[in-house]
Amino acid sequence: MKTKNKILLAATFCFVLSTLRLVAQVETPALAQSKSILLMNGYAHLGNGKVIENSAIGFKDGKLTLVADARIIKLEQNAYDTIINVAGKHVYPGFIAPNSTLGLIEIDAVRATDDMDEAGTYTPHVRSIIAYNAESKITTTVRSNGVLMGQITPRGNYISGTSSIVQFDAWNWEDAVYKEDDGVHLNWYPMFNRWNGKINKNYDEKVAELKEFFTNAQAYCKEDNHEEKNLRFEAMRKVFSGKQSLFIHANFVKEITEAIDFGKKFEIKKMVIVGGYDAWRVSNMLKDNNVAVILRRVHELPVNEDDDVYLPYKLPKLLFDAGVLFCLENAGDMEAMGTRNLPFYAGTAAAYGIDKEEALKLITLNTAKILGIDATTGSLESGKDATLFISTGDALDVRTNNVIAAFIQGRLIDVDNHQKKLYRKYSEKYEN
Repeated sequence: MKTKNKILLAATFCFVLSTLRLVAQVETPALAQSKSILLMNGYAHLGNGKVIENSAIGFKDGKLTLVADARIIKLEQNAYDTIINVAGKHVYPGFIAPNSTLGLIEIDAVRATDDMDEAGTYTPHVRSIIAYNAESKITTTVRSNGVLMGQITPRGNYISGTSSIVQFDAWNWEDAVYKEDDGVHLNWYPMFNRWNGKINKNYDEKVAELKEFFTNAQAYCKEDNHEEKNLRFEAMRKVFSGKQSLFIHANFVKEITEAIDFGKKFEIKKMVIVGGYDAWRVSNMLKDNNVAVILRRVHELPVNEDDDVYLPYKLPKLLFDAGVLFCLENAGDMEAMGTRNLPFYAGTAAAYGIDKEEALKLITLNTAKILGIDATTGSLESGKDATLFISTGDALDVRTNNVIAAFIQGRLIDVDNHQKKLYRKYSEKYEN
């Protein structure tokens, strides 16, 4: 064997982790990958609908260099500095949380920790990434369940601002950013009042105001040089050119159909519906116009009193059967903290009719496609980022998900968090 720093551990995975964590940081950004790693004999869920029951996954300098069936290939094991036997364990690509306020809010009841909502009605120039807190205590809790990336999205107003995609292992937003300013978020004015169920009388007026704003912004963006810059209109330039997506937050049939027609009127090249409670009812229109959906949280009550009580659980299956490209999100009450539950939404989708590996795509590759980052992440494929994790059980099952190691772009991150530490602390206190 070559005289280089090689670790060949095939006895127990726990010993491997204790060895590797000597170089890991505790709740701080991990060191860049300096040694090549080979994970052997794990049950790999590739995130693209496929599995490898006995896998060989190699990565170097933060990139996957090998994803193959260990039983049918000849391995040059000397090519890897560290070889880890993960037999009996499950390997997954890192989960991605779209439409998230993680890092924008820390404590819901403390206004000083809330940076997700900016004053104003039309604020496309507001950039959420600048307010993103990479050192949020919540981030470590969601990493513990395999959620390693997210789309950080502002809230409020008719146009909330611009989202960005980050990876959850950084000192600051500059280090965290994965795709900067990926899209502008528009909250379609609701047709019905959420409190009394009656039609909003000023619906047509508000939609007309929105159309006026877009008409002026589009006219402005057709010219490159202006004596006086309009920051709001300037922020719309990449939406009209197709370099950014327009994320339209809408839930019901009338709102979704009008939003799609609105996008066509203004020649929006990349449009995504966020929420989409009734998206399954207009699936043909979504497909015909190449509009994807970021589907609202499935762990909730039905919206309408005459809906099937299990309809929120069935929505993924309805969209899947209709052939719509969609993924899952976690927006709602206490959403930042609840981001940890994202894998269990996919598990619910599987329980209500979708194949388990197809359900996994709803928080991995499908999300990456919708966010425009699938060329580099979202699945375990050679050439993509080594953003992945290892669980002793089914990561989509709340009872067995147990992440014991995770890598972001090849960096071994700490999957401990302050909640686990408190659990251990007080368990020991009351045991003694």
